[in-house]
Amino acid sequence: MSKAKKLIVVTGAAGFIGSALLRHLNEQGYANLIAVDDLGKSEKWKNLVGKRFEDLISKHDLFDWLSKHGDQVSAVFHLGACSSTVETDAGYLLENNYRYSVRLCEKALNYNHRFIYASSAATYGDGAQGFTDNHQQLGSLSPLNMYGYSKHLFDLWLQQNNLLDKVVGLKYFNVFGPNEHHKGRMASAITHILPTAQREGVIRLFKSSEPSLYADGGQMRDFVYVKDVVKMTTAFLDKNVGGIFNVGTGKPGTWNQMAEGVFEALQLPVKIEYVEMPKDLIGKYQNYTCADLNKTARAIGGATLCRPFKETVVEYVRDYLLPNKLW
Repeated sequence: MSKAKKLIVVTGAAGFIGSALLRHLNEQGYANLIAVDDLGKSEKWKNLVGKRFEDLISKHDLFDWLSKHGDQVSAVFHLGACSSTVETDAGYLLENNYRYSVRLCEKALNYNHRFIYASSAATYGDGAQGFTDNHQQLGSLSPLNMYGYSKHLFDLWLQQNNLLDKVVGLKYFNVFGPNEHHKGRMASAITHILPTAQREGVIRLFKSSEPSLYADGGQMRDFVYVKDVVKMTTAFLDKNVGGIFNVGTGKPGTWNQMAEGVFEALQLPVKIEYVEMPKDLIGKYQNYTCADLNKTARAIGGATLCRPFKETVVEYVRDYLLPNKLW
């Protein structure tokens, strides 16, 4: 595909992963981008500063825009969604994450666009059935929260309508990195533990809810740096593959390792204390996630290679959080 001709639509463009995707596409020579988001009164607009794109439109105007310009588009990266795992408004999540995705997918397929969308590792629930992106297991997954369920519903809709092979769904695992400043409580833990580490020289982590399996701070997540995430995401642009694919490192890290990386970036000794988990997270918290990358590796090869967890934590804190820079 020519980098100078057909347009690429990116929804959620001012968000965390969306803005990082814009940056990565820019660095790959793409400026023929249509950025789509609902900026409102948030600070998300800051993530767009320095990015190159042809137009910025509201998500509410996207369908009208596509009706006029759809034949000029080659691909849609649909990353826009409410990503709060503690959002309790089920109706809002259904409309924003599920029904909007259905409408956009139908529109994109009508124009024969490449459609790449964000699913989530939250669809795997407690991980009892593993973290394998096997289409045959979709119907048996049980998300732990309404956010995960809203994402899961779209995956199921595609399967039920025999469309999985015509699109690419990416199950993002625990993404962290620059451009997440606007997410508040839903930003990665690094942003929350850093101020206390700077102020008090200590980091407080949740006690384990399953001490027989995981030590305090030893709970394991597939933490993946946003720069690696967008590299893997864009690798699907020109690949003739369809289906759902995991996006992670395939090597889970612990919260203790995250804390150690923060202290290393601050050049401080390691001091960790363990606290009780908030009540609204109990029963909705994944103590272990690890992306099975076999299918993803077959599809995009070397693009699945990610940098070591601790190294990326140090970079994030040192190069972005401490100097208050975006990417």
